[in-house]
Amino acid sequence: FYLRNSPAYVELFGACAKARLTHANVNYRYVGKELLHVLDNSDAEVVVYDDAYAEQVAALRPSLPKVRAYLEVGSGEPLNAFASAFRDAVETGDPAPLGNRRSGIDQYFMYTGGTTGYPKAVVWQHRDRIAIMRMSDAPDAATHAALVAAKPIGPAVLPACPLMHSTGLTTMLSTLCQGGCVVLLPSSTFSASECLQQIQEHGVSQLAIVGDAFSVPILEHLRAHPRAFDLSSVEIIFSAGAMWSEPCKRELLEYFVNAALNDALGSSEGSGLGASRMRRGESVRTAAFTVGANVKIFTEDFREVQPGSGEAGLIAKAGPLPLGYYKDPERTARTFPVINGVRYSIPGDWCRIEADGTMTLLGRGNNCINTGGEKVYPEEVEEALKTAPGVLDAAVLGEPDPRWGQAVVALVRTHRDRALDEAAVRAHLDDALARYKHPKRFVHTRVDFRHDNGKVNYRAARALLDQAEVS
Repeated sequence: FYLRNSPAYVELFGACAKARLTHANVNYRYVGKELLHVLDNSDAEVVVYDDAYAEQVAALRPSLPKVRAYLEVGSGEPLNAFASAFRDAVETGDPAPLGNRRSGIDQYFMYTGGTTGYPKAVVWQHRDRIAIMRMSDAPDAATHAALVAAKPIGPAVLPACPLMHSTGLTTMLSTLCQGGCVVLLPSSTFSASECLQQIQEHGVSQLAIVGDAFSVPILEHLRAHPRAFDLSSVEIIFSAGAMWSEPCKRELLEYFVNAALNDALGSSEGSGLGASRMRRGESVRTAAFTVGANVKIFTEDFREVQPGSGEAGLIAKAGPLPLGYYKDPERTARTFPVINGVRYSIPGDWCRIEADGTMTLLGRGNNCINTGGEKVYPEEVEEALKTAPGVLDAAVLGEPDPRWGQAVVALVRTHRDRALDEAAVRAHLDDALARYKHPKRFVHTRVDFRHDNGKVNYRAARALLDQAEVS
């Protein structure tokens, strides 16, 4: 699926499930070798792509001998002569039952990127994903379908984030399995005004976003147009996959007055690591979560971390899990170890367990900065920076330093591209972070360094830092 959000993505996933074909997502930002890697590594036999990507597909076609068919999604005739039109396939296809027997061990792939190396496919069995979504207590699919059919119309859910990432896809799947309606934005890229308009027009009851990357532009538009939209239909705003700060949550609830904010901690390798819920008038700490079911915190040598010890540990999830990474047994063994006879998913998220049993997320270990022997997690510093005067967004990285080994460096965007008041930011950090976590250097940029799914694109951020050094 080399596609942006569209009805075609939803239709195609349903078709794959019914025909027992395996979905493999492609980040539409990929080009060249990364794009080729996913299309080849997945052993794809059919590639469906938006016509906007026709040129990239044509260039890679000679390197993809396993692909038997190409479907092009667009409004006209395919731009590539070797491709069939998705529109024609839909209009001429036979809607009769296929006569095949589906199974809970049917699979789908979720390719997930990393800070290093090529993207890797997490292999999920349908039954394990369904068990995690926990939409009903039905013993089988037929019973669940009957229960859904007997209920009133399901929820109207708008996944504002990309369907080609885990948060968007899981939101889509759970909505359809509840008999709900998936509302998609008309444009291929996120627009806050368009999102708010769709909520009002379709009476959206649930909105899926990814942390501050979506909250900030929504809030900026609402501040400028505070009474332009009726948002009373929204009952839940759901986020997963990136930090969602308490100030953003609090302000959102001033506009979405009937909503509860559900902040979920998870990854492509395992959902339900932790959760946080907030309503209007309440307060929650940024990056603070209740521990999910079947979750434990271990040190790197698999010793369980005790609450209130102050010791950092890795979040480990048991229960329904992926089979592992496609064609990568070594990485699978590292990420899904067996501890005391129990198989866990440990994708690399570090946290502290507080004395009250809640956990504070620190960040992903492969981004950790070692400065003078101290560990600094970029996400913690980024959240502190985003609450500093004038700061719109921040990415934190480590760079080689002769004294400290690594130095903390911050790439910063400011509101309306104003000059960065470094002294004010440093004064703010004095009250928020230990001194060793403070950036040694700030680089001001006007360039957005986040993926479309809201996560920091650390490769792009690194390139911006390198450019700043050269200039």
